[in-house]
Amino acid sequence: MADVLIALGGNVGDVRATFQKAIANICGMTQATLLARSSDYATPPWGEVQQARFINACIEIETSLDPHALLFTLHKIEHKFGRDRTKEMRWGPRALDLDLIAYDDLSIQKPELTLPHPRLFERAFVLLPLAEIAPDRVIAGRSVAAALAGLSTAGIEQLPPLN
Repeated sequence: MADVLIALGGNVGDVRATFQKAIANICGMTQATLLARSSDYATPPWGEVQQARFINACIEIETSLDPHALLFTLHKIEHKFGRDRTKEMRWGPRALDLDLIAYDDLSIQKPELTLPHPRLFERAFVLLPLAEIAPDRVIAGRSVAAALAGLSTAGIEQLPPLN
């Protein structure tokens, strides 16, 4: 079984409800065990800034799927919730974005999959929720907490739990 970190994001529709359903789909479709789930965070948009704020979160799962099969399944789940990667603007609005952040301590450099996620250490909106659930996790030689310490978290707001 592999220990996997996945980032969730979105800014279209009821994103927090989408996260709940998407996490259930991830666990069901990958036969994974949910080990941890961060709080949800409201975050400024990245890249294309003329759009609504995003909601971001991270989960840690345990799965026996290989990284490529897992990525394929995550893309199927995104599509189920309305995402069409072929028709969207890069860093634009979306109902659901699922990013494979780390898969055990594997390093993969292929056109279809790069692990760990290539922009992880630039993104406080991923590192902040990740630090909530796995602060001591070492990815590419850096702990999540140490990587977060080097970034600004301005504009990121932890949201209260859903009732």
